[in-house]
Amino acid sequence: MKAATFAALPALALLAACGADSTADNEADALEEQAEAIEDQADMQADALEDAADDASTEAMEENLDDQADAVEEAGEQEAEAMEEKADAID
Repeated sequence: MKAATFAALPALALLAACGADSTADNEADALEEQAEAIEDQADMQADALEDAADDASTEAMEENLDDQADAVEEAGEQEAEAMEEKADAID
């Protein structure tokens, strides 16, 4: 009986380690999901601006829209990166 109990201890320890995530883990996961959503949204906005640039009637308008697309994409990446750093600090 003792041998069976001792044999089961490692399995029980693994189950305990796989328990529910802590509040900090949940918060970090939420921040990472938000960061991904921010980056995805920025990419979609940049794509729309690039599409508009492709249809622009003048070279200057096309360049302006492309510059806006680059700025939107860069801002989204920076915001997402800052949020991911917060998540890493929590983990």
